[in-house]
Amino acid sequence: MDLACLLLTDARRPARTDGDGMPVSLDSQDRTLWDRDAIAEGTAVLDHALGRGAPGPFQVHAAIAALHAEAPSWDATDWPQIAALYGELHRLAPSPVVTVNRAAALALADGPHVGLALLATLDSDERLDRYQPLHATRAELLVRAGDLDRATDAYRRAIDLTDNAAQRRALTDRATRLGCALDR
Repeated sequence: MDLACLLLTDARRPARTDGDGMPVSLDSQDRTLWDRDAIAEGTAVLDHALGRGAPGPFQVHAAIAALHAEAPSWDATDWPQIAALYGELHRLAPSPVVTVNRAAALALADGPHVGLALLATLDSDERLDRYQPLHATRAELLVRAGDLDRATDAYRRAIDLTDNAAQRRALTDRATRLGCALDR
């Protein structure tokens, strides 16, 4: 099952960075660059595995990757199904990483406040204060909720926690593009 997940994830590799090596977020990726043969192969491997019985965490990860890879556009992505799969993944292998990803999917399926409420359940875990994706996800959801002040603070925290210069620049550019005033 690792093979399905690897194929489906790697199929998107050509679109993950721009010509300058800057990360490109999934919502902005040029899907024509995705490797359709790898997607077909990964989906076939997944279908075969799912036909063999109860899925485990690897199958659920692969199913999530397949839904992303098969969606013709960001807007056409089946966010309710992805959120449900993250719910199943949480049941099978709970972790803060799964919770962050589930919150993002729930926000896209049901609205940013739903995702933010789930992220709030992680606030008491001090270990996650340095987990950059938590702060970047919170920032994105706060922008979607219209709370630019708190989004700016969350983007600042995410940027501060980012060691990679290209990722830092991508986060800064995205925050600025979304209306966050990072220079205050």
